[in-house]
Amino acid sequence: MAAQEIRVVWLQGGGCSGCTVSLANSAFPSLRNILVDQILPGKHISLVYHTTLMAGQGQGAFDVLEGLPKGGFVLAVEGAIPENQEFCMVGESGGEEVTMLDEFVELARKAALIISVGTCSSFGGIPAGAPNPGRYRSAAQVAADNGINTPIVNVPGCPPHPDWITTTIGEYLLAGGDASKLAVDALGRPLSIYGKLIHENCPRRAYFDEGKFAEKPGDIECLHEVGCKGPITYADCPLREWNDGTNWCVKAGGPCNGCTQPEYVDAMMPFYQKLPEDALPKIGETVKSRGENE
Repeated sequence: MAAQEIRVVWLQGGGCSGCTVSLANSAFPSLRNILVDQILPGKHISLVYHTTLMAGQGQGAFDVLEGLPKGGFVLAVEGAIPENQEFCMVGESGGEEVTMLDEFVELARKAALIISVGTCSSFGGIPAGAPNPGRYRSAAQVAADNGINTPIVNVPGCPPHPDWITTTIGEYLLAGGDASKLAVDALGRPLSIYGKLIHENCPRRAYFDEGKFAEKPGDIECLHEVGCKGPITYADCPLREWNDGTNWCVKAGGPCNGCTQPEYVDAMMPFYQKLPEDALPKIGETVKSRGENE
């Protein structure tokens, strides 16, 4: 029996392509496994459009987006979306430039699901930082402004871990393609990934509890005094680690910079400045799931 093809369109807006680089460096499953093998039994991802990874180019490649059926694909969005029409062209149609804003709105209306890959797409991220001349916004904000009701799942991170991307797609498929069955927090992030604070699972937590703090990055103690944002940041970095389980920010001696949070990047700076005490939440308190908020 032939596997069901899950078509994925990956649209890139204002960003650095770091999310694509992260996915391309996935160790298990490898990018080859993701694109060639079945991601779940009987389910295969068909990446029909990705400007960085695909071999096709020019008008012929862009025309692929014109024939997509409504509800017949998942739209992965990397990068923030500019409302300033002078920013971020993604192709041409009939000899005219097509903006990221126009192409996103057209595809988002037809997609079965939108996955905002990375903090730029999820919350605006670095492109939306002050002074934001391009008026960059998140995919969810642009969708809401244009009356688009397509379900959106946010997978923030600058960049997100490759596992976070494949896990989100896998959970969607396990839910039978019903986004309402996904367990997400109040910000639309999968709870399996973003359900706990960095601080809860940090291997330096004992130093925090004992009041032993690093004086500079690279010291072995808790990095709270040198700007660690782990107490207000939700992600599983301490458990999953990066580069095939080799390392992560705090293990490498640097403070967490809070890149999975909607406050990133403006409110997280200066990166090496201690968080104000009144910014610290109740340690261990988790964000409620969407279902619990209804």
